[in-house]
Parts: sequence; structure tokens; C-alpha cells
Amino acid sequence: MSPELIGIIGIIVLLLLFLIRVPISVSLIIVGTCGLAMIRGWDSALVQLGTTPFSTASSYSLSVIPLFILMGMFLSYSGFGNDLYTAVDAWIGHIKGGLAITTIGTSAMFSAISGSVNATTATMARIALPEMKKYRYDDALSTSCVAAGGTLGILIPPSVILVLYGILTMEPIGKLLIAGLVPGLLQMVLFMLVIYVLVLKNPSLAPVTAKKPFKEKVASLNSVWPFVFLFVLSIGGIYFGFFTPTEAGGVGAFGAFLLAVVTRRLSWDDFKSSLNETTRLTAMIFFILIGADIFSKFLALSKIPVVITKFVSNLNMPAMVIMLFILIVYFILGLFLEGIAIFVLTLPVVYPLITLLGFDGIWFGVVMIFVMNIGLLTPPLGLSVYIISGVAKDVPIQRIFKGVIPMLLMMILCLAIVVIFPSIVTFLPDLMK
Repeated sequence: MSPELIGIIGIIVLLLLFLIRVPISVSLIIVGTCGLAMIRGWDSALVQLGTTPFSTASSYSLSVIPLFILMGMFLSYSGFGNDLYTAVDAWIGHIKGGLAITTIGTSAMFSAISGSVNATTATMARIALPEMKKYRYDDALSTSCVAAGGTLGILIPPSVILVLYGILTMEPIGKLLIAGLVPGLLQMVLFMLVIYVLVLKNPSLAPVTAKKPFKEKVASLNSVWPFVFLFVLSIGGIYFGFFTPTEAGGVGAFGAFLLAVVTRRLSWDDFKSSLNETTRLTAMIFFILIGADIFSKFLALSKIPVVITKFVSNLNMPAMVIMLFILIVYFILGLFLEGIAIFVLTLPVVYPLITLLGFDGIWFGVVMIFVMNIGLLTPPLGLSVYIISGVAKDVPIQRIFKGVIPMLLMMILCLAIVVIFPSIVTFLPDLMK
């Protein structure tokens, strides 16, 4: 068989393994190793299998991942998320749909530290859903705003997924992290706007809560400063060139640990849980990257990326039309596959094509995040919706999926804005030192 045919068979097998829920890392390693063996022989394949784990895991750029995860875990287990929600609620909870808007705002701030969809969604579900239920918020509205707010966790920096994108494409990680800030805030504002409009049209969705006294509002800010401090310290340090991303992650993790200890919010059990969860997530990500490296070597030998790039370059079509086709394919993949699986499966093929067409690699990374986020709220996968369903067991999952439709429309609108005006993504990275 030709290398190209072996490559096509490998991709099909990989998709089948993903669909039957074989772990991503295992699927990549199996297909990549077997593919290399079919093209170069088992001796070469086993050499790659033996050397790739160390060469990948020892990469300095990967050290940023456990540090940012650890920072989020310290803050999550210390209960700062509850204080943050209370503070935001004190300021905007009294307006129409205030608690739902508070949930979106708190999710944005919490995701700015955790960098994870699962962590943000699960935390906000435990904090916000009981409060909205107490004030008789509509189930569809309350669950949908938690699910939508959680998607901000992989857009607003520090985003672990954007770090992975940078590692897979060799784009500068610091600029990628900064690039997600303005689009993430824009998405947050659109979520808040659609909630306000929905409640304005149907006030029964969200009864208005009492306005808090000004003194209580000011007092609530005492619980917000840890998030602001750590965000400015880590992300601001990257932007102004004081820290590399890895240094910023280290400073942020140590700062979160000090805050948790000084405020006596981190018990010994919480400390161990933070380390265990960080280790588990880091190991999972590292195994995926090891598998992605092996699979990428296999794809490179199969010559599929080169063939596709040459084919597209010979098409007499505008670059933006090709981009729209790529986004449609990503949307379809997002209905069935996890975001990381999509990254490692497609980037070896798509990224060279994107750069050939003249698109900015950093901009494309943020665009991919938007498309992945849409997949998080759409059936049949809808990971964020399933997380919410696991917490709000009394709400039918069909009702949650129906509730997120307005949020999905805002996500599509935001994606269109970012595609039409790419400078929204690139202007901050372009100003970096």
C-alpha cells in the first residue's frame, strides 16, 4: 500500500476508536505506532515509541500546564469561587436576570484562573444553581447560563487548551494566552445581553432580587481581590514581558497557595486533593501530547498533509471560502468528538494549510476555540450540558439543551465577529514585547 492510503486508513481507524470511547492518548499511540510500522517497519516504529515519551514530556514549554492547573485547583478547593459569586451578585444581582448574569460574570472571572471548562462548569453548577433555584429562576435559564459560562474557561487566559494549541503548532504561548482575552470578554458581554433581553421579554423567567446596600457591595470586594491580584500578576506579567508563560504559572500557583494558606482556607485534605487532581489532569494531557507526537510523525510520513496542502493551493477559490469550509468541518466534528481529540487529529493537516492561505496562526487558534465551545453545548456530545445535568438531576436534559439555544446563537454571532474582524484577536498580541 502507498503511504497516502495507509494514512487514510489510519485516520479512519482513529476516528472509529474515538467514537467507541477509547481514550484519546491510547488511540493516538496505537494508530501512530502501527502506521509508522506499516510505512517504515516495526524497528523504526518501536524506536519512536521508546524515545517520544521522554522527548515530549521533558519539553520546557509543557511545564506551564501543571502550574496553571495547580493555581486553579488551589483556588477551587479553597472556596474562593463562592466568595466571588457573592461579590458579583452584590453588585448586579438586583437587575433583571441578575443572578444569571452574575453566573456569567463569575464564570468569566473564575475561568480566568482555572483555565478549564470542566472545572469552571462544575464549580459554578454547585455554587449558582442552588441560589437561582432558591429565587425561583426558570430551570432552562439557570442551567443554560451555567453551561454557557463554563465555556469561557478555555477562552479567557490562562487557557490550557490554547497552551496545547501552541505546543502542537509552535505558535508563541504567551501571545496565544493574551489573544483569548478580548474575544472572551466579548462573548461574556453577549451572554449577559441575551439573558437581559430574555428576562425583559418574559419577567417570569427570573424574579428580581432585592438590591444590596452600598456598604455591603463595597465589603464584598474583599473577596474578589485574590482573583484580580493573581490575574494581573500572571497574565499581566506575560503581557508586559516580566514573565515567560511558565514563570507566570509558577508565580500564580505559588501566589494561590499563599493566599489559601494565609486566609486559612486550605486544609491538609484540600491540599492533597489539589495535588492529586493536578497530577491526574497533567498526566492525562501529557499522555495525549505523547500520542499526538507519534501520530503526527506517522501523518508526516504518510504525506497526507503535503497532498492536501497542494490540492487546496491549486483550487481557484478565495481563502475565506476555504476557511468557511474548514469551520463547517470543525463544527461537524465538534458534535461527536472532544476538543482535544479534534486538535490532535486535525492540526497536523489543517495548520500548514491555514498558514499557506495567509491566515494568522494565533487568530486561528482562538477561532478553533469558538467552534469547539459550540460543540460543548450541542448534542449528541454536549459535554458541558452533561456536566450540568449531573448536578441538576431534577432538570430533564432536553430542557437544558433547549435552554442553551439563545446562548448558541450568541456564540455563533461572536464567532462571526471574530472572523470578520480578526484584529479583535490579534491587536493585543501584536502590542506585546
